[in-house]
Amino acid sequence: MNVTTTRGALLAAFACVLVGASFTANSVLGEYPYAGGQFLRYGLACLLLLPLAGKGSTARMRALAPRQWVRLILLAAIGMVGFNLAVIAAERTAEPAVPGVFVGCAPVVVAVLVPLLDGRGPRRAVLYGALLVAVGACAVQGWGRTDGAGLAFSVCALAGEVGFAVLAVPVLRPLGPRLLSATVCAVAALESAAVGVLVDGAGWLRRPDAAEAAALLWQAVVVTVVGFVCWYMGMQRIGAERATLFSGLIPVAAAGTAPLVGTGSYGLAQAAGSALVGLGVALGSGALNLTAASRRIGGRARRAAPAATFRGNDRPEWRGVRAPEMPE
Repeated sequence: MNVTTTRGALLAAFACVLVGASFTANSVLGEYPYAGGQFLRYGLACLLLLPLAGKGSTARMRALAPRQWVRLILLAAIGMVGFNLAVIAAERTAEPAVPGVFVGCAPVVVAVLVPLLDGRGPRRAVLYGALLVAVGACAVQGWGRTDGAGLAFSVCALAGEVGFAVLAVPVLRPLGPRLLSATVCAVAALESAAVGVLVDGAGWLRRPDAAEAAALLWQAVVVTVVGFVCWYMGMQRIGAERATLFSGLIPVAAAGTAPLVGTGSYGLAQAAGSALVGLGVALGSGALNLTAASRRIGGRARRAAPAATFRGNDRPEWRGVRAPEMPE
């Protein structure tokens, strides 16, 4: 792993840990209208993200093709609003671990789907790592009681988690992480308002109490603004396949923080599952390959390495080939 991929991995991991640690805030909003809460969360996040989008944001948005706007609408509808609705609907007839297990399989689906859409085969190391992450996430969460409806909505939640990564791939480069996050938050806020009016009528939005306001503020500022930008910055550097591996850290972070607030326990199953998630992430991201290569080199005489020279923009060149520059 080079500096770019290491930084991307850390950003993706940090974003997923923030999401996992935010489950406590979600429990505070149990009595608040869902659509109204999502409207406030994404609306506030959009207002905070717009000043960070950078110069030329309007021009970049105008340059988007109609199919790209359709993709943004679907990204907000499926990966954000729809995902949260599916989880809530699943938990009406299923224990929370059930949709969690399905969502934990997202790295496997992304590891297969993204290469197919790109016209190539899955990367073996990423696929094996994704399988380990999925098994580890399932071990952390366990399994619970459910029925047909709970399973169906859990599958929808899995589709939402996959869509949040896959649908963003073609629009991440032209918009960049900050403008992409601001745009999908604006679209998600409008979609949440529409859902609220249709489902809850006049009661879709009310003034939150102190605890609910704090939870919504945490979701908007920390989970959405910081989390979304870090996630898409990480995905920009290491790709959707490897970035989605780190979604296995979401149940790990949730299980690790649950005992702090008295909503769960951390036992042997959670520890074993966390170890499997870590092993899968290391394998899929290439960290294990790097370690193995270092050991092989250390066990025999090293060949002379080509000297790296830096030209102008501080990017190294080996054998006359300049290292690629990643767009921000």
